[in-house]
Amino acid sequence: MSVETPEGGAAVAETRLLHKMHRAATSLLAEAAQRDTAPSTALAELRDFLVAALRHHHESEDDVLWPQLTAADPAAAAGLADLAAEHDALDAALDALAAAPVRDADERTALVDAAVAVRDLVHAHLEHEEPLLFPALTTHMSDETWAEFSRTVIASAPPVGAHLNIGFFEQVGTPGELAAVTANLPQAALHLVPAMREQAKATLSSLQATEPERTFTA
Repeated sequence: MSVETPEGGAAVAETRLLHKMHRAATSLLAEAAQRDTAPSTALAELRDFLVAALRHHHESEDDVLWPQLTAADPAAAAGLADLAAEHDALDAALDALAAAPVRDADERTALVDAAVAVRDLVHAHLEHEEPLLFPALTTHMSDETWAEFSRTVIASAPPVGAHLNIGFFEQVGTPGELAAVTANLPQAALHLVPAMREQAKATLSSLQATEPERTFTA
């Protein structure tokens, strides 16, 4: 299937989708942790996924993407350094989230506090990041360079809760955004997508409130 290049390029389209997923996932954990009916197994699954995915995401930015953008535009260095400092604050919040008890529904205060802190940090960080990052990606990141970066990030991504990536992407993304993301998946992984979709649907359905779900087929 051919994938049309979206406005702003593939880099902006994929990054925007990732950010929508991070907003949705952190919001869901913060909300679900406060409900006594939320299954502890599903909460732990989402918590562990978020800790691993958010660390990997910002480490990929700090170690690879920020240096590439700084090399292309040295004037962006100060703003990117500020974003990296926010990543340090997020790391501390992720440490607290990873350590919070999940299994006992009567002792979830630490989980709620940590999940809310991560949600608030992520949402605020993305509000700071997008006005700087999206123009930089549009100006300095070709689709070919981005595809190489994206494949490297996907190949090094932690396997923890990987199916939840598919589940959240389908909930927050458009068919075009999903096609752009799946285009960078290894061929060997494509046949796993249907099973990952069903696994994610079961977990997310158990955590979400009763609003109707919106899904797209990649």
